[in-house]
Amino acid sequence: MARGDRSRFDGERPNVLFVHAESMDGRKMGCMGHAASVTPNLDALAEDGVLFTNAYSTCPVCNPSRASMWSGKYPHHYECWNNHEGLHEDVPTFRDTFDRAGYLTEAIGPLDFRWGMHSIRDRVGSWTRTANIMRQISRTPLPRIDNDDPWAADWRRIWQGVEFMREASRGDRPFMLYLTTGLVHPPFVASERYMDMIDPELIEIPPDLGPLSDTTHPVMRYMRVTKGCDSEFSEDLVRYIRQMYFAMITTLDEMLGQLFGALDDLGLRENTYIIFSSDHGEMAGEHNQILKRSMYEPSIHVPLIISGPDLRRGATVNTPVSLIDLYPTLMDMARADYCDYAHHPGYPESLDGESLMPQLMSEAPRERDWAFAEYNGDRCNTGAYMLRQDRWKYVKYVGYEPQLFDLEEDPWEVRNLAADRPEVVEELDALMGTSFDCEAIDAAARAYDRESFLRWSEQARADGTYEQTMAHVYSGFDRQCIEDMRPWTAGDETLIRQWLAQQ
Repeated sequence: MARGDRSRFDGERPNVLFVHAESMDGRKMGCMGHAASVTPNLDALAEDGVLFTNAYSTCPVCNPSRASMWSGKYPHHYECWNNHEGLHEDVPTFRDTFDRAGYLTEAIGPLDFRWGMHSIRDRVGSWTRTANIMRQISRTPLPRIDNDDPWAADWRRIWQGVEFMREASRGDRPFMLYLTTGLVHPPFVASERYMDMIDPELIEIPPDLGPLSDTTHPVMRYMRVTKGCDSEFSEDLVRYIRQMYFAMITTLDEMLGQLFGALDDLGLRENTYIIFSSDHGEMAGEHNQILKRSMYEPSIHVPLIISGPDLRRGATVNTPVSLIDLYPTLMDMARADYCDYAHHPGYPESLDGESLMPQLMSEAPRERDWAFAEYNGDRCNTGAYMLRQDRWKYVKYVGYEPQLFDLEEDPWEVRNLAADRPEVVEELDALMGTSFDCEAIDAAARAYDRESFLRWSEQARADGTYEQTMAHVYSGFDRQCIEDMRPWTAGDETLIRQWLAQQ
């Protein structure tokens, strides 16, 4: 798609600085009231703009989440089922639209939304998820102190962003800079300086640490096993993981201080929108889990702070919103009308989100007062679909019992009220069904899984690598030790054949 086309818009238009972190639980900032958080720069950004206290990812894993945000369509629209299935090159993104609008654009950091990324583990583990093979797929190293600048790559990205803004300030075109970081994605690594800034006494320990037998929901049992979280975590380990995670967030916050300070030094702050968010969260020990991929708050709740010209200052929006709402919001920031671009080849007729600009500028209510998320990838043995509205979170699992949580009374999400409040389940399921056919989405994902696995496994068997690859995938794949390797058994293969026969 051609870059640099001039816009029909005249006059000065604002710049846009969009910082998108990795794996950051949106609740873990000082401005969100978390006592253990040390985030002075993010807190200052919230004081200067609007804090969305209930912002959600569209999918609790990297690639589909970002693909959805960049395309403005929910993951299933482009069949972004897992970390391998991102956007193809012919799918237009918000950057393409900024280019057409005459902006100078740049993207710095991992562009983790494209098709064909990630390992064979992410593919095979996703394709075979509904076979219910109860074996570990991933391993995460223990938290560790590293005083040799473990996040140097992110500092380079920050300085690259500063240099881009400096060069852009000398030109006559507004800019849109998208900058993403490796922070705060595991492994859990931080230097002592940042660890010392986090008071371990202020770290809350999740109330539901326990053995696998305590996890009664079959989807969560499968997730714990495939994540390698089937053993009970000790409180000391969880406290240390969470202290490390907070320290990583503080490291990121310090980087952001340098980036935002450069805006001030260049005299750009007054004419620049700043967006801070993340692709998804991190469990960090909650529900005896790490990583993401669940619909629990630490995994699906993301930060969202926006400041800029003519926006409210020190305001909060509590109504649920989503990363899907950012594309139309970006169009409003660019003073662009998406309809002017929808006729170009590859562009969808409309975007799925609802602009946040009315809430950024006033106390206007949302037309849509809910947020939706979906997941059809590895370490989850069925399609999972979440709807958040008001105090309620409803999670639909195709083929399994749902979950319902009252987040006001039960912020740790330890009491599933689905059986006790069937009327709420019915109401939220009906609301979800007005916009999303979850059974059809699940069926499409399963058909893709089966077709992809059959095609791959046929070739792998012909190459003589099938059993070896399956053994590696289902022995943790990454960071394996000799003693961790488990052979691919006849029982495992029986589960594969039974799964294929059911399709």
